Amino acid sequence: MSPSIPGPRRTPARGRRAFAATWWGQAWVTALEDSTLDSGRLSRGRTYARQGMVGPTIVAPGQVTAAVQGSRPRPYRSAVHLPVLTDTQWDTLLDTIAARAGHLAALLDGEMPAELVDDARHAGVPLLPQPAELDPECSCPDWGYPCKHAAALCYAIASTIDADPFVVFALRGRGREEVLAQLRARRAAAHATATPPAPAGLPAVGAYAAWAALAEHPPLPELPEPAPHTAALPTAPPPGTGLSTADLERLMADTATRAARLLAEDTTSLHLTQREDAARIAASDCGPEWFHHLIQNTGAKPIAFARLARAWRYGGPTGITVAEQPHTPDPTAMTAARSALTETLTEMTTTPVALRAWRNRLTLTGHGIQLRLGPDTRWYPYLQDDDGDWWPAAPADGDPVTALTSVWQQTER
Repeated sequence: MSPSIPGPRRTPARGRRAFAATWWGQAWVTALEDSTLDSGRLSRGRTYARQGMVGPTIVAPGQVTAAVQGSRPRPYRSAVHLPVLTDTQWDTLLDTIAARAGHLAALLDGEMPAELVDDARHAGVPLLPQPAELDPECSCPDWGYPCKHAAALCYAIASTIDADPFVVFALRGRGREEVLAQLRARRAAAHATATPPAPAGLPAVGAYAAWAALAEHPPLPELPEPAPHTAALPTAPPPGTGLSTADLERLMADTATRAARLLAEDTTSLHLTQREDAARIAASDCGPEWFHHLIQNTGAKPIAFARLARAWRYGGPTGITVAEQPHTPDPTAMTAARSALTETLTEMTTTPVALRAWRNRLTLTGHGIQLRLGPDTRWYPYLQDDDGDWWPAAPADGDPVTALTSVWQQTER
């Protein structure tokens, strides 16, 4: 079935207000702005969008296109591409929506539930775009990535996404009517089956949830630290599979350790994507050989993967969220932290230190230190390397001053 895709939409010129009023519209804008370091072209793109230079936008699976008026008489053909979801990912996403009645009700009311996006992400389905996923294209001769015309289009479509979250679904490959039809089919199938057959197998999450839901179960004895797994595989993996005996035995040992932690009611690593789970393994000092295999099998860039593993080491799954997803926190918390840090810095140094705030991040200009406020209300310290990249540097703390002092000496040596 072909997606039901919205037709051309006239994007109104914007005033001095932000381009997106909702959190999911802001996530779209953030993905654009985090995809490039070229602030000049982004600034010109915002100006073009506010001046109404973006023509009617057309949303299709994997792309939004429009004619954008530039300095020449003939408009340029601009587009922003976004990867569509696979059929398997769509099944997972639709199951996620159907699992909670409130998800569909919110979507029909023009709201994108944050819980839906989180549940989908935990299941390995990216609904809202990540910076690396947005791929701009334009017929203009500008080599910028994005050029100002594609940037203008991306800013302009944010208000459309604000008004109708189903536009994001259409960009991911399926339009509003198709999504609703498939959700109705799922609901009808669920009602028609009074006693569903037992599944052949359960994911670890489901099995643990079923066990935990029992009203009565005897208390578990105190668990010792799991012994190292030493059993060898009975046969070698088939040739050509890309699997090595050593890696499989390591995974067996890791599975045994995780099972013991689940019995001890530590469910931290239940809801992980493949990439997050690989970062978890890498953060456990798995050794250079296995670290290299993890990079190869996830298709990650080595530096980016190393940064992800460092984020897990200092903050677990929340640390990865802090590393990759800036958000707009309560302004009161940011103001209080800024005041406390300013007072502390006055005592620590005789040279004035400028504090620059952006969303959930406070940066000590000229010192290579940044503090990021996580969704768990803790402050995560980061240090900047010689290439200008930010790296997690120490465990998080609920007090921004303590988080600062934990890395201050490293920059003052």
